[in-house]
Amino acid sequence: MKLKRIIPVIFILSLFSFIAQAQNSIALTAKSKMLEWGECPPFMPAGCQIAVLQGDPSRGNFDVFFKVPPNYDIPNHYHTSPERMVLVSGELHVTYQGEKTSVMKVGTYAYGPAEKPHVATCKGGDPCVIFIAFEDPLDAFPFESVE
Repeated sequence: MKLKRIIPVIFILSLFSFIAQAQNSIALTAKSKMLEWGECPPFMPAGCQIAVLQGDPSRGNFDVFFKVPPNYDIPNHYHTSPERMVLVSGELHVTYQGEKTSVMKVGTYAYGPAEKPHVATCKGGDPCVIFIAFEDPLDAFPFESVE
């Protein structure tokens, strides 16, 4: 395995000030007008968006919506934090290194271990929106394996 390059995504943090600082209870959908959608890390293809739902991504213990258009390939990457996910819309095919592909349909829960490289593809005609809860500060690193 070879790490091609490391790109932290701390730049995303400045995009989400009002929701990240919320002290009140909230209930949001992926279509809520309150959401502030920002860009994903530079190694992700155009079209990827992320919105903080609650918490502070620079500190950990926070939640996001991650959205990609239909037929979008999420490149091989990993996070230093474990991630807990629920698919909100679309159909997502996720493959963690050394494992079989899992097909996530709306309502499917998935757990991603820390530092385990994975790829995904949003299949079908609908955008994929994934609720993700991170334990540790937000980061994402591209990963290229040499086989």
